[in-house]
Amino acid sequence: MKHNVVNKSGFVNTMTQDVELGIIGSVTQADLAPLRGSARLGDFALVYRIERLHRGGGYGDQGKHPLAWAVAVYIDNQLCRIFNARGAGREWNSIDRLCGWLCEQGFWYWWTRNDLEPVGAAVIEPEDSGDAPSPTIIDPPFSPF
Repeated sequence: MKHNVVNKSGFVNTMTQDVELGIIGSVTQADLAPLRGSARLGDFALVYRIERLHRGGGYGDQGKHPLAWAVAVYIDNQLCRIFNARGAGREWNSIDRLCGWLCEQGFWYWWTRNDLEPVGAAVIEPEDSGDAPSPTIIDPPFSPF
């Protein structure tokens, strides 16, 4: 597995994050179906946040989109990262598209891990003070059982 990557911003060592997550190998998308057929592929996948190494697509500006999503799967109970056919780690900028890809590969369950972004940093958008009615809250029916 290649852990050292050179990009325009300099030398990046991805091994630290792989070691922390317990990733010990790599697998390509083409290998997933035969591994599943031989009952060597686990039922769960791990989706985790990484520093983006590839450029391109609609998110080509790494200044605006410096992070991406990566996937690791369990093969023979060992965690392996998904790589592309050219030998580089696969990256997804949209977790929605990644969800579709996981379902296409036969995964219905996965864990999501984000160690690179601060928790609770969401920005609340101001509400419009228009004529929109406030929502009515209805209590659920009470059941004595």
